Amino acid sequence: MTAPIPRDMPDLPAVPAPPVLMPSHVPATAVVAPVHRPAVALFRFVTAVVAFAGVALELLLGSPARTLSYFGVQATLVLAVVMLLSASRAWWARRPLSPAVTGAALLYVVVAALVYHLFLAHTTPPFSMTGATVPPVRWHGQWTALQILHMVVPVAALLDWLLLTPAARLHLRMAASWLLYPLAYLLFYLVRAAALPASTPGRYLYPFLDATAHGYRGTLANALLLGLAIYTLGLLLTGLDHTRPTPTRRRV
Repeated sequence: MTAPIPRDMPDLPAVPAPPVLMPSHVPATAVVAPVHRPAVALFRFVTAVVAFAGVALELLLGSPARTLSYFGVQATLVLAVVMLLSASRAWWARRPLSPAVTGAALLYVVVAALVYHLFLAHTTPPFSMTGATVPPVRWHGQWTALQILHMVVPVAALLDWLLLTPAARLHLRMAASWLLYPLAYLLFYLVRAAALPASTPGRYLYPFLDATAHGYRGTLANALLLGLAIYTLGLLLTGLDHTRPTPTRRRV
């Protein structure tokens, strides 16, 4: 005899479905440790040394207080420190610096270089961080310092970004935060000029930000245009970072 089949079958528990895996936003460095990269460390260390040398040469040629007030000098010092830290991390196989920091350092030296070559290199009277009224002679101290700050260092920073840094690390939201330092520099620039006597040579370091010649309205308008250009350049760098090929699969 077999047991009668019940008319009402009890509800059976549903067979659990396999979990849906969501796309992970964890970077590869969370599971793959960086490796020792001596060549990368050496390149970044040399770049930092050259940047410090350019600033040191300017300090020897002119007034330290005036020299350190230039945006190009400050941007070069920022890049030199970032390169030193990045070189140390590449040598000791540690996590790389935040792309927000390295991207900002790259942006600032590129902006300083573009401003120099587009607006300052051929001005009359000639642009000089020492306040000289004659054009710097080729291969002399002032000319050499200007080339280091506005040619050699920016090119080295771009090569490091293109050849030694993995792509797609920059994000659009960073471009707005990168404007904080230029804004702080503008405030410093105007306060410095206002604190100096009107007869002080080089009171305004940049001719397009000269309130004596353009008035504060014209100076602030030029600063606004420059800020928009910096923001646009930050967006452009970010876009290029997501379209350029990755030179290496390893974090350096």
